[in-house]
Amino acid sequence: MITRYAIFQGAVRPGAEAEMREFVNTRLTPLWRQFACAEEVRVLFGKEQDPDGPVIPLILAITYADEEAMAKALDSPARHAAKDILPELYERFLPDAKLYHYVMDRTRYTD
Repeated sequence: MITRYAIFQGAVRPGAEAEMREFVNTRLTPLWRQFACAEEVRVLFGKEQDPDGPVIPLILAITYADEEAMAKALDSPARHAAKDILPELYERFLPDAKLYHYVMDRTRYTD
């Protein structure tokens, strides 16, 4: 299993935190959940952070069986539709946003 993380860095416009969350939950999350071959979709909103660390208000984590499954997701219509909405997210809520992607091997321990 692998998980691809999209890490959104940058401060949310003051007072717009709840509106940003609503935007993400209603406009982006439904598309992210439609990515081809996605086995698990997690949307994480920043709650507490190290005072000296970067501001990370949003992380998207999507788990896939393997790289082939992830490649299908990255080429899926839902992914392209979600990418088309990101400029609006940045303009309305994250004017200085930087977006980073990381793909990580996943090992799950449940004991």
